[in-house]
Amino acid sequence: MSTSDTAGESIASRVQAEIERALQRNIKGLEFLGSRGPAVGVTPRDLIHQRGTLALYHYRPMVDEIYRVPLLLVMAVTNRGYILDLAPGQSLVEFLLRQGYDVFMIDWNPPRADEKKLRLEDYTLDFIPESLRCVQHATGEEDVTLVGYCMGGVLSTIYTALHPDGPVKNLAVFTTPVDFTQMKLFSKWSDKRHFDVDRLVDTVGNAPSEMIYAGFDMLRPADRIAGQVQLWDNLWNDEFVKSYRMFDRWATDVLPLPGELFRQTTKEFMWENRLYKNELRIGGRRVDLKSIKVPLFHAIAEHDHIVPYDAAKPLVAQAGSRDKEEVVLKGGHVSVVAGSNAVKRLWPKLDAWLGARST
Repeated sequence: MSTSDTAGESIASRVQAEIERALQRNIKGLEFLGSRGPAVGVTPRDLIHQRGTLALYHYRPMVDEIYRVPLLLVMAVTNRGYILDLAPGQSLVEFLLRQGYDVFMIDWNPPRADEKKLRLEDYTLDFIPESLRCVQHATGEEDVTLVGYCMGGVLSTIYTALHPDGPVKNLAVFTTPVDFTQMKLFSKWSDKRHFDVDRLVDTVGNAPSEMIYAGFDMLRPADRIAGQVQLWDNLWNDEFVKSYRMFDRWATDVLPLPGELFRQTTKEFMWENRLYKNELRIGGRRVDLKSIKVPLFHAIAEHDHIVPYDAAKPLVAQAGSRDKEEVVLKGGHVSVVAGSNAVKRLWPKLDAWLGARST
């Protein structure tokens, strides 16, 4: 066979493969439009306490022997908890259960209209303490480890700083901002010279989820289009489509924020940067990060476009803990805690750190 014949067959083979892939894209595209997508948050759990926006869940153990100190996961108030429980094999919650931890989670509901006056005081002096008491009652243990993600990490940090003699034995947080001046685009978006937060809250009550989502979307305005192009190119790949749909569903499933909480965090964090300055006052008490004495673990994403490294790094530096560790991991704000990147990087480090401090 001549060289030209071989080249011709190679070209024909590639053309045929591309035609097959194009057909698969169209077939899968119709399936994509006609389906609800994969189920998320399927690890068995029981609702053990609920009050308005607060929902406290207890995940059912997966092994016979569990660590003495239970874990209370605290989600960001704008996002659903299933990012930590996407699917079997891609679930931080499932991983922790299989490693022998007793896992609870605060997974917020959308705030009702009559909850528009909720403030940081309600979350850190009421909701978290109440949830800790429920965990203590359910387990019979006095000690609890707080694990907070993003704004859930901020709430957990504030609670721990205000309660140095409380039940928190360990504090582990992910992508938790402290210096809000380093969240550059958010700072510009909420600039008090242009942004009338009082008028907004007084007019609409709770901050709408569409507005919160738009704020996140503005950080990388081209990402959605680029993601859709990538999805089209990979519609033939079932695993890619499944992963895309899970992450995309979570990213767009944003919760409204209580109006007063939105007003307070805009002024106290974005405008005055009081948490970083140790000037934040909650219920008349100053939040001093040096008051945190318990073992502290903070995982920061190297490529986090929501909470950049400079916004997150002051936490470990300012905390008064002797036993404290900061780890900077490859990944973004979401991929550092969920997906294949997290499975290999964050989860084993978190397990090793918790395991040594949970007996």
